[in-house]
Order: sequence, then structure tokens, then C-alpha cells
Amino acid sequence: MLPLGGSWRGECRSEPGCPWHPDENTLRLCNLGYARGACGRFPTLDGPDAVRFAIRADDGGSLRISWVMERDHHPFAHGAVEYSLDARAFSPAIDGPLLGQAQAYIASYLNRAKGRADGR
Repeated sequence: MLPLGGSWRGECRSEPGCPWHPDENTLRLCNLGYARGACGRFPTLDGPDAVRFAIRADDGGSLRISWVMERDHHPFAHGAVEYSLDARAFSPAIDGPLLGQAQAYIASYLNRAKGRADGR
């Protein structure tokens, strides 16, 4: 299974102020994580290589999600958030690339595991 629960398209924001839409080959790297050294746009900073998500609980009204950022296949950072299906909001709030990836993961989860095409 892909880290975000499916294959996604999107805008690469690895270079601030220079958004880019990746080609199919690059998208394969992005969807798997660990593009360091394989994608010329991958940041050279000492940061994570990939993000992984897992649903800890689904009570029908909210999702409890754990996330782990990895570097060289080892934990780099981790946390947990709750997502309200009614409010479509995270608690605590998250932002940046983690927000977009978490939203993609939730959409994949709802479409795959629950068959909730309406996002609820």
C-alpha cells in the first residue's frame, strides 16, 4: 500500500516560491517517499524523507491518527492528531506539507475503508 493510501497528484512545493507539477516518473517517487538522491528537487536540508500515517481509532465522528516522519528508514519526528469529520479540522492544528499529506491520507482512508465518497 502507498503511504498516503493511494496514488496522488499535486503541486511540488519543495522549492519555496517555485511550485511545480511533477511528471509521472517523479510522481512515483513522491508517492512512495524516499526521493532523496533520486529527485533533483528534493531538499538538501537535514529533514525527513517520508511521512507515514495510521488510523488509531474511528468512532464515526472523528479519526485519531498517528504520524511518523522518517529519515533513512528511522523515526525522525512523530505525533498524533484528531480529525473531526463534521468540522473537517485537526486538533491540534497542523500545517505545511504535513497538513496536505494528512488530508490526502484521510481521503484515501474514507474512500477505501469506509466507502464514504462524500468525505464523511
